[in-house]
Amino acid sequence: MHPVVRNSAPARPANTQSFRWRQLTVSTPEKPSRFALDSFPDAPPEGDRWSSWDRSQHGPAPRPDWVITSLGAVDADLGVLKTGKEADVHLVRRWVPDGTSSPAADTLLAAKRFRTHHHRLFHRDAGYLEGRRVRRSREMRAMARRTEFGKQLVSGQWAGAEFAALSELHTRGLPVPYPVQLDGREMLMEFIGDPDGVAAPRLAAIRPGRALLKDLFEQLYAALTLLAAAGWAHGDLSAYNVLVHATRVIIIDWPQVVDIIGNPQGFAFLHRDCHNISEWFTRQGLSVDGEVLFADLCATAGTDR
Repeated sequence: MHPVVRNSAPARPANTQSFRWRQLTVSTPEKPSRFALDSFPDAPPEGDRWSSWDRSQHGPAPRPDWVITSLGAVDADLGVLKTGKEADVHLVRRWVPDGTSSPAADTLLAAKRFRTHHHRLFHRDAGYLEGRRVRRSREMRAMARRTEFGKQLVSGQWAGAEFAALSELHTRGLPVPYPVQLDGREMLMEFIGDPDGVAAPRLAAIRPGRALLKDLFEQLYAALTLLAAAGWAHGDLSAYNVLVHATRVIIIDWPQVVDIIGNPQGFAFLHRDCHNISEWFTRQGLSVDGEVLFADLCATAGTDR
């Protein structure tokens, strides 16, 4: 088999044991976002809120030290990091007003707020949702027919699906943001950026030298191999949903994660992911063969195409 990167094939990760799909609960390059982190009063000002930790679904154990679980914590919205068709992402400061000796007394989070069914597009939902089971046939029919009730179900599914996917992927060691909590259509997760609130750039926004370019591809290759070993494809992968933080890749935007085998379009989604990534790296000067990448990932998933 020819290497994916011509004359330079990255090594496969050792941990590629197979595990099957788990049921999920159901632009242009931008300048870095910066938010001022000024001092806050001792009580939540108007528009801010107390932490919703107690009523939320929580991320997987072991929990990172920076996660604040105090019910006396305050969530302060510092502004919009990113807008999209399905959701907006805000920068949120979670802090304990009285102070504490704990290093987790003050932290930045990314709050992904999914739109209601009245304010988002549904034209792509059907393909991604194939292969995902819904307990009651009435609900599945409503989702398939796009009734008003079905649209509400689909809208609620995206947040739960991404939270479940991030929880599983983080546990398996993939480079994804840690999912802190899920409360309705809002998911709080690890903020990828610096302590001053400057968000990590997307892969599409940087122009790395050849050595870094090759290293970034090798990181993505390793991550996609682990993902394929799980029987999954991202489903919408491109240079716009890969962040680069201190030379480390972090893959974001997982609500549409696809079961390669269970979804009739699974291999088509995987092929598109491979094409998008290989095309971007090739344009930057690192020749990547998307068809070889696709064949490698199919083999890792336990099937040939």
